[in-house]
Amino acid sequence: MIGLIVGLAAASVVPHRTVKHPAPSRPARPPAITEYVIPRTGAFPHDPAVGADGVVWYTDQTNSFIGRLDPATGKITDIPTPTPRSGPHGIEVGPDGMVWYTAQAVGKLGRLDPATNQITEFPLPSATRNPHTPIVWHGTIWFTDANNNTYGRLDPKTGKVRTFESLTPKSIPYGMRGAPDGSVWIAFLGTNKLGRVDTTTGAIREYVIPDPGARPRRLQVAANGIVWYTDYERGFLGALDPKTGTFKEWKSVSAGAGPYGIAIGADGRIWYNEAQSSQMIAFDPKTERMETVPLPTKGAIVRHMVSDPNRGQIWLALSGTGRIGRLDLGR
Repeated sequence: MIGLIVGLAAASVVPHRTVKHPAPSRPARPPAITEYVIPRTGAFPHDPAVGADGVVWYTDQTNSFIGRLDPATGKITDIPTPTPRSGPHGIEVGPDGMVWYTAQAVGKLGRLDPATNQITEFPLPSATRNPHTPIVWHGTIWFTDANNNTYGRLDPKTGKVRTFESLTPKSIPYGMRGAPDGSVWIAFLGTNKLGRVDTTTGAIREYVIPDPGARPRRLQVAANGIVWYTDYERGFLGALDPKTGTFKEWKSVSAGAGPYGIAIGADGRIWYNEAQSSQMIAFDPKTERMETVPLPTKGAIVRHMVSDPNRGQIWLALSGTGRIGRLDLGR
């Protein structure tokens, strides 16, 4: 497919609040968010991804495009999905630079070659016909299906797909990330559970969050193996130590916060979005303190975010506002 260059994204910067201190020799920079306005009418960016070269990719779910943003120039290029109205949802860039996404409306995975903008589609079996979140993990594409209580894996070399069913009915497999030990973790939005997948067998082990009302939505796994997750229903940030099975949790800043997208920043803090307050929250695991950074455009929901540790940034899909956000961590 030939990419359509739709123009330069308009950018605006809203810095975090400034606190007066005695001037140090090298002043610390506060976190700041830059917005890039997607030129296409009705754009609905759902998830972002970032490559090693700093180029940002995103899914335009409504218009069925894969978007490419060059932060250096602000230029946005649209690449139409081969199947119209395929509903691209999750997206990730693999170590080889290939861009993978879930075509949720048509039961396919897509692979985009950034050198040519050509997209290859991989059909999925009926058990995973609504693919949600993909990850590229040790050469395999793992993905969840929130609508069918399943998760699966694709071997991109052969096109072979294996599917697995969750242990708990109606568990809603949602966010998914890989762990340092080679396993894959899943947040089950329909239950108070997290799951660890053995990538050799596909078998899963469940970890029960103590409060039965918990509903984990997205998660990240730190270098030390701690699993961080957002509890959307109760308004908490949570952490699981798989070695001990111990959970800890912290109430979010706002009432009815709806914690959603989450990422681990290069500053060592856990960043997540309060979907109902138009705020980003930074949690410091060492001090257990939270800092708020307002989103420039009110009403934006960050369903997913991705960290770029090499540049000290986190990229946000600002759903509902037709924008992509860049969070510069400062410090």
